[in-house]
Amino acid sequence: MKTVKPQTKESENVPSRRKRIQREIIAWMWVILIFLLINGTLGQARVIPSGSMENTLLVGDHLIMSRLGYDAGVPFTHWHVPLWRNPKRQQMVIFTPIVAQETSDIIKRVIGLPGETLDIHDGSVWINGQKLTENYTTGPSETYGMATPYKIPENCYFVMGDNRGNSYDSRFTGCVPRNHIIGTPVIIYMSLDASPDAWESGQLRERFFAYANAVIHPGTVRWKRLFTTF
Repeated sequence: MKTVKPQTKESENVPSRRKRIQREIIAWMWVILIFLLINGTLGQARVIPSGSMENTLLVGDHLIMSRLGYDAGVPFTHWHVPLWRNPKRQQMVIFTPIVAQETSDIIKRVIGLPGETLDIHDGSVWINGQKLTENYTTGPSETYGMATPYKIPENCYFVMGDNRGNSYDSRFTGCVPRNHIIGTPVIIYMSLDASPDAWESGQLRERFFAYANAVIHPGTVRWKRLFTTF
């Protein structure tokens, strides 16, 4: 006679292996969805690869960028839409490339707003005939062949690097359309004194060694710069 083992109340409450797998899959789907939502609309990490914003930002500074109100997009794609906030004068912004050969996002400081007339002479920037006070710059401001005065088009922003003698900015490329601006830096969460090559796009090997070197030699971490806010 075949024996049938009775199912107890306790065994009825134990989920089957299939149900446990389904629950795990659903849980991970929620985690991925939340990550994509945060990454696409709230904040992202960025690293500074060049000295164009010295001494405000140094090569190897790692930033958290806020997209809140500026831009929303689908992570790992080029699809995004501008939102309701517009940058203010002297605010640092991060924007997608406006020059064909550039591939990485760029950070500069907003100097001129839509509709304004910008001029550069005597080592300074002038907005609508008024000299702009800039205590964050390194070196004098020069035109480098740019035709001035320059009337900034509507829905466009004139940006410059703080290191005025070493910045490829609107003096060379023209103003930045609003739909290219995706956010603003909020905080420095890490800063490493390493070769600039480590922070260039696609240099995964060099970047790995920069992080590994920081673990072995903590002195390469610029500790005083950590948690600097903007």
